[in-house]
Amino acid sequence: MKFLSLEPFVPSGNNFEGSRAFFLELGFHINWEVDGYIGFQKDECRFILQKYEEINFAQNFMLSVKVSDVDQFRTDVLNRQLPEKYGIRIGGISRQPYGREVDIIDVAGVCWHFVEQ
Repeated sequence: MKFLSLEPFVPSGNNFEGSRAFFLELGFHINWEVDGYIGFQKDECRFILQKYEEINFAQNFMLSVKVSDVDQFRTDVLNRQLPEKYGIRIGGISRQPYGREVDIIDVAGVCWHFVEQ
């Protein structure tokens, strides 16, 4: 028996539809959708957006997503003006012991670490 995947439940904050639109524009597609839950996927990366509003939880929740090119990823987010459209925050690229990363604080306040190894 082996583990096949890990799919965290990510809170949407108080703007479920805004979070939905942000993740679609970020490049994820919807595998399934049912009242208050959306199964998102991009390549092999999957998560479940949950209609859940608890700001303390969201602001203390972090995810790490491996990407093939962190420079291209950051440029794409900025070129599509996602911070202006959705009120997200994106940091600069930094070097960490585990690789180069750029952080995004999403609509709900969740911190996503996009990491190139």
